Amino acid sequence: MEAFLQSLQVWLKTTALGHLMNESRWAWPISESFHFIGVSLLFGIVGLYDLRLIGFLKRIPMSALHRLIPFGVAGYLINLLSGLTFITGAMDQYVHNPAFHMKILFMTGAGINVALFYTLTYKSVRDIGAGVEAPLQARIAGAVSLVCWTGVIVCGRYLTFFRPPARWCFWC
Repeated sequence: MEAFLQSLQVWLKTTALGHLMNESRWAWPISESFHFIGVSLLFGIVGLYDLRLIGFLKRIPMSALHRLIPFGVAGYLINLLSGLTFITGAMDQYVHNPAFHMKILFMTGAGINVALFYTLTYKSVRDIGAGVEAPLQARIAGAVSLVCWTGVIVCGRYLTFFRPPARWCFWC
């Protein structure tokens, strides 16, 4: 596995994107700026929706908040693309980093949660008006979402501060 990861790292650094991320003075800060904008959109909108689900902001109808969700999805896509630029530019900083592993776990949890929410729960909250509390299942989904996205943000911040030696790799 380690040999594969090293080969992948060498290949990524030789791609045009890898070269750009490592040789350009502005590529990394621009990617970080886009990543911050993406986080702001994603957490700002999804977090607001989740807060409404768990019982805050009851004066706002669910449908009004749900109209903003496409902006949160756009934020997620911005983060996905900018995150790939980071991995392409410095894969070694991510592969052996437990904070990155935890970030991926939290993202996976958030993805499973949103899939379950839209499959099982969304129809029961779609038409909830102002002043009405969401069903328990929806409140749980909102709380799980808030925990997962907060975990993604916290672990993302830890990435730059916690770079352990290679022996910490969870899957190596």
